[in-house]
Amino acid sequence: MRIAYLDCFAGISGDMFLGALLEAGVPAQIFHDATAAMNLGASLKIETVNRSGISSTKVHVLAGESLAESHAHPHIPQAEGISPELIHSRMHNPSRPLSEIKKMIDESNLDYDIKSTTSIIFTLLANSEAKIHNAPVEEIHFHEVGAVDAIVDIVCAAAGIHHLGIDAWYASPINVGGGMVDCAHGRFPVPAPATADLLRGMPTYSAHIQKELVTPTGAAILKALSPSFGPQPPMRVATIGYGAGTRNPESFPNVLRLSVGTSDSLPGPDTVTVLETAIDDLSPEILAHVTELALAQGALDVMTTPVHMKKNRLGTLITLLAAPADAPALERLLLTETSTLGIRIRQDRRVTLDRTHKTVQTPYGAIRIKIGSQAGEERNAAPEFEDCRAASSQYGVPLKIIFQAAIAAYQNSK
Repeated sequence: MRIAYLDCFAGISGDMFLGALLEAGVPAQIFHDATAAMNLGASLKIETVNRSGISSTKVHVLAGESLAESHAHPHIPQAEGISPELIHSRMHNPSRPLSEIKKMIDESNLDYDIKSTTSIIFTLLANSEAKIHNAPVEEIHFHEVGAVDAIVDIVCAAAGIHHLGIDAWYASPINVGGGMVDCAHGRFPVPAPATADLLRGMPTYSAHIQKELVTPTGAAILKALSPSFGPQPPMRVATIGYGAGTRNPESFPNVLRLSVGTSDSLPGPDTVTVLETAIDDLSPEILAHVTELALAQGALDVMTTPVHMKKNRLGTLITLLAAPADAPALERLLLTETSTLGIRIRQDRRVTLDRTHKTVQTPYGAIRIKIGSQAGEERNAAPEFEDCRAASSQYGVPLKIIFQAAIAAYQNSK
């Protein structure tokens, strides 16, 4: 299983995450293509920098010939060089509402999964700011140039996430820094209000430096990844990436470290994301459609269970199992394709067997046998259903006879 671990000892921001992705194996062209797909007239400047003796990669977003982040509203904190704070529409700067940004994403030629993850991250940002202002999310606007910066950061992050193809994300507790920060809401202790809301439920601490270390974009990316938090799990590290923040404080490497490799603990427990919601007002046709879409978008399994809900209504409990990296897209699927008003999400541990196939010859042709093993010892063996169904149709023999013949052939082959 391919896994990744984020060391957030110096916090996290959009540019730090992009730099770490590049050094961990994402080709720069992936970012250039994603940036061009948004038709913003933006581009990237990528350079190798030194952060307290650590060589790392810094990603700058250019709007025309100028740095996009350098034009941010003066009340927006500049921690890590990129802090695209969401601001309320009553402010007098040119701005883009969330609906406009989502339309730009949907009309781009990006892959569906990248579009989905990008929209989810932007929605997380807007929802947190709406909560802080006690205002509808439709009234939340992004400052025009700050939005260019945020769009590029987020769309490139989504493209990099999907390029790496990580099965499970892990992260250390997050250092938020310390001190006070000036933002659109006034002067607040670190983390800023929107960032603090996005970090709810994640393990955080303050150490080493009296500066803001986590930006809203960085917090939203982490929330979308939904990593398991704690020490680095057992893994064989293949690549390590260091993404640089803008500051270079003395004796404090302002970098995000990303380690990518494979799990060294299989077969054994791994993390799976469980998404579920109960619905009592959706037609069976749409439920079937959602089930098919979920499997097509990477769900490991989809289950529907009849349940008795409030007001004596019969309903359906939809449960999706997913790799943590695929959970954001499936979350958006449930929220957009069903009538639910909320989803329960949790991380569960599971144990899986190693799976191999062996083909056996039967009177009805070749049938594959799916074998489950643990530590080299066979635990289960079963004929592949699709092979048996095809043979049943071809030979006009009951399906159960095909199954029996396949199992007998497998036992005789040992």
